[in-house]
Amino acid sequence: MSEAKKRSSGWLNVAIDYGPILVFFLVYRWSKPEDATPSSEIFAVVQSTGAFIVASIIALAFSKWKLGKVSPMLMLSTALVVGFGALTIWLRDERFIQLKPTIIYVMFAVLLIGGWLRGKALLQILLEAAFEGLDREGWLKLSRNWGLFFLFLAALNEVLRQQLSFGDWLWAKLWVFMPLSFLFTFTQIPMLLRHGLAAEGLKEEETTPPPP
Repeated sequence: MSEAKKRSSGWLNVAIDYGPILVFFLVYRWSKPEDATPSSEIFAVVQSTGAFIVASIIALAFSKWKLGKVSPMLMLSTALVVGFGALTIWLRDERFIQLKPTIIYVMFAVLLIGGWLRGKALLQILLEAAFEGLDREGWLKLSRNWGLFFLFLAALNEVLRQQLSFGDWLWAKLWVFMPLSFLFTFTQIPMLLRHGLAAEGLKEEETTPPPP
């Protein structure tokens, strides 16, 4: 593949992965009135969640049309967005909205750490195409480390939802959780390189589960 095509594919992957998240926050900002009340904030979240679901489905279809494939990570993230998003719209409950990330983080942590304890690297199913050459021990360590990191995110979400207003907590999802996820991903690269990942094997596609 030429360098130009690689760069184009890389930008498309970024747009597919993070475009729906951007849509969520743009719609939330547009829907939220200046003198926001708890009920109006919930309405804004419901509106933006509906847009998020639609944008995620469009991103999945666009990936299949433009890139000729849908990655396992994209399929899983879209299923989570649709499933938990539908619950958000149906329940319209502030507590559920704030607890939702904790539930998802703990669920991933249990699956990944449980798999690691049984000698199974479940993360390999989702990200194998992004880490070519990585050996079995590397995949096990990556699954374990992400599982522990998800536990940290779950605890952090619980602290923030207790300390912040609903609106501030929502923006923290963008300005705290996403940067932390990117930073954690980069801290794993030296370990991955020691376990068989060639520098050119780190593809420009999703290498980190997007935060919910």
